[in-house]
Amino acid sequence: MKRAWRWLILYPWLMVGVGCAPGSTPPAGSRCADNGPPRADIVFKNGNVYTNREGSPRAEAVAIKDGRIVQVGSTIEVAPYERVAARVVDLKGRTVLPGLVDAHVHLSGIGAREATLNLEGVASLEAFLAAVKAEVAKKKSGEWVKGRGWIETFWKPPIFPTRADLDKVAPDNPVILTRVDGHASIANSAALRVAAIDKTTPNPFGGEISKDASGEVNGMLIDHAQKLVAKHIPAETPADLERYLLLGVQRELSLGWTEVQIAGNSWDEVEMLRRLYKEGKIKLRIYDAVSGPSEGASRLLQQGPSVGEFGGRFTVRAIKIHYDGALGSRGAALLEPYADAHETSGFLTQKDEVLAPLFADALRRGIQIETHAIGDRANRSILDLYEKALSTVPAAERKIAEPRFRVEHAQIVDTGDAARFAKLGVIPSMQPSHAISDLHFAGRRLGESRLDRAYSWRRFLSAGSIIAGGSDAPVERGEPLIEFYAAVTRKDLKGFQGEGWHAEQAMTRPEALKAFTLWPAYAAFEEKERGLIEVGKVADLTVLSADIMQIPVEEIPKAKCMATIIGGEVVYQANDF
Repeated sequence: MKRAWRWLILYPWLMVGVGCAPGSTPPAGSRCADNGPPRADIVFKNGNVYTNREGSPRAEAVAIKDGRIVQVGSTIEVAPYERVAARVVDLKGRTVLPGLVDAHVHLSGIGAREATLNLEGVASLEAFLAAVKAEVAKKKSGEWVKGRGWIETFWKPPIFPTRADLDKVAPDNPVILTRVDGHASIANSAALRVAAIDKTTPNPFGGEISKDASGEVNGMLIDHAQKLVAKHIPAETPADLERYLLLGVQRELSLGWTEVQIAGNSWDEVEMLRRLYKEGKIKLRIYDAVSGPSEGASRLLQQGPSVGEFGGRFTVRAIKIHYDGALGSRGAALLEPYADAHETSGFLTQKDEVLAPLFADALRRGIQIETHAIGDRANRSILDLYEKALSTVPAAERKIAEPRFRVEHAQIVDTGDAARFAKLGVIPSMQPSHAISDLHFAGRRLGESRLDRAYSWRRFLSAGSIIAGGSDAPVERGEPLIEFYAAVTRKDLKGFQGEGWHAEQAMTRPEALKAFTLWPAYAAFEEKERGLIEVGKVADLTVLSADIMQIPVEEIPKAKCMATIIGGEVVYQANDF
């Protein structure tokens, strides 16, 4: 009799269906579904599992069947599934998280960064020019040179390059090189001549052609002014776009991202993604927002959202709006002038009379709106527009009860406006790495008195908001462990924070974990499917080499992705996994 009771204690599924939640719909493959023996395709055991579940946040093993989780618990509790599984993976103590989600990314841009002149990390103007000179040497005379990723923050002095600088190394090739934030580019004289830009050219709406003290064009093009040159660059081919997308997908999987949320692309890119899914070339989950106002955005409004294509891998249900520029290039729209350039307070890049009917239409058709807003003036104005749309379109006319409109970045927000996000149900979609990149120049741009309203994660959380965490790659490196580190430390990768950077605004580690798992799922209307490791949820997991919830914070960025699992399929694994 003692042996029998010991058996029942070790294997409780003999008495009751493990993982069966009272009143819940049992997942396919679980004993709850048919009162038969446990079934599983793959079992992960002997792990350090963080479930995100209240009350039972830790586990050791996970069993998966037909792409969903059928059991979570100790290795002993999951043992019955191990005996019938097609594959068993011994995690050997490695850490398992709910599948990581990047809530703000530019997928084709990541691939383009990998495939073209990547200026990320150039530490001086001299190194910048040397990289350009080397690239020019590969080109024929007159052939365009494009690149991205430079930032002047650590140059001495930290000032923008000029067209005269570029002319020294590229006199015969048109050159345009985009700053890391994507909101400014430097062009040489050859590129400006192609675009017929000179000191008499007027600034376009939502942009600026920078000039030197004598009134001559200095080559810096801010926000919409970049388009004056960009339209003359030979168009990228569909083959180029496909290569960029696939490069981006592979990089994301290798970093542990199980889903990315694209913050604005074209309808052509949407259709290409669909083709690549049909051809079996993409495993990554993608939540897509089409850039607007545009023909593609109008098409989405007409057709309505498309949710869960290709077995739940691809959703198109949002429109992305650019409403102001970036802080680094002084395009972010501020309530007061820049501390280091009193002649400007930035500018808005869209007209409210165009956006207001679009937002109302989106509410009626079930389309989510996500708006890029960095400066405090842009954030206040977009909240005003959202509030007007929500009051204009009654709940009975809305396609969905909770529209979950988003503000992308929400970097500089007046303290009085932060509480409005939660009140209006607007989600701040924020990228922690911006805070540790910008800390080196934000004080100059804003002055110390305004730093208390910058990257204020704690203020949002205390007001009742959730934060959908992202990376904004390729603006930032796009690595989840850097984002997690930034969220919990507010320090750069060398451990520097500096005066007045408000350490109290950091997240806790459990909050940071939710910011890259459960909260992005909510921001994409997917919280019933993912974000937790529990029975019935989609089996998206990220396996790491170290326990980022416990190790010293300075070791977090050194951890590695060991495996990425999407729908129960191991879509990436390190060589030593």
